[in-house]
Amino acid sequence: MTDLEAWIKLSLAKGVGEETLKVLVRKFGSPRNVIQADRKRLKAVTSSEIATNIRECVNVDVKKHISLMDSLGVKLIPFTSDDYPERLKCLPYAPPLLYVRGDLKDDNPSIAIIGSRRASHYGKMVAEKFARELARVGLTIVSGLARGIDTHAHKGALKENGRTIAVLGCGIDRVYPSENVYLIDKIITNGACISEFPIGTHPFAGNFPLRNRIISGLSDAILVVEATQRSGTFTTVEWALEQGKEIFAIPGNITEETSKGTNKLIMDGARPVTSVQDIIDALKLDRIITKRELPPLTEDEKEVYEKLGNTATHIDQLSVSLSMPVSKLSGILLSLELKSVVKQLPGRYFMKEQ
Repeated sequence: MTDLEAWIKLSLAKGVGEETLKVLVRKFGSPRNVIQADRKRLKAVTSSEIATNIRECVNVDVKKHISLMDSLGVKLIPFTSDDYPERLKCLPYAPPLLYVRGDLKDDNPSIAIIGSRRASHYGKMVAEKFARELARVGLTIVSGLARGIDTHAHKGALKENGRTIAVLGCGIDRVYPSENVYLIDKIITNGACISEFPIGTHPFAGNFPLRNRIISGLSDAILVVEATQRSGTFTTVEWALEQGKEIFAIPGNITEETSKGTNKLIMDGARPVTSVQDIIDALKLDRIITKRELPPLTEDEKEVYEKLGNTATHIDQLSVSLSMPVSKLSGILLSLELKSVVKQLPGRYFMKEQ
């Protein structure tokens, strides 16, 4: 039996939770020693029921797990490994196992960008803007691959070819939400996708608050872009406060539900930020924020680009203000989109790419 097989078998044993697994491995020296220990020795460390379950896990076939891991390029990093991130290793509630696709390391500096799944267009834009600018000056962007703010945080980092880490609330062989399947390969290339849950684990609701301790644990600070008053985002904030991390929040419209959570965080002591420079200064990082350089543009493209702002404008309004036919304007806007300097929103609205 290999160590890999032993780790997987032990993690699948009924009743063996994270802390129990760590206690057993520390006591017996390795997962193989735990599984091969007789029931009497196991009972001296854990309950009779768990001791029985551990003895029975010897016969569990994990070949399919390992085959799937090999096909996806998944590495299993136990808490005893030198490859296990020091940022997590120092936490008392660190996960005993990490399933990893990509390159996981102790990123310094790093920041988690999190928020509502039901984010507004404004929230998505801000998440992407901050992620891009922070990635541009060398910060790793950590998030949870969820819909809304998380997704746009990952996208922003990737647009600058920056590092980003996605922490999943399901098995690493699954993509949740499914529409982010295209993002996974890009994240793996530019960072890592990680999960503490065994292969095949479904995205159960209870998994997400648990994984949030890893998001905060891997980060120097937390930026909350949008959140309702009952947002799951607050579990990440609670973990971060327990870990002594800095909390930043984007102030928002007091009439919007997705801003009530962030505004409440600010009232409770989170640091309000309106620019990336605010974060750089607060973290005392020696970084200079530079404006993104534009690619070469034609005269028509320059004219249209300069007319656009950081808020969405409908194509008909642009057509009137530029005295340009919609048919011609559509072609120019498409060219600007392909050059990644303009973004189209639903309903034929356009704005500058942040």
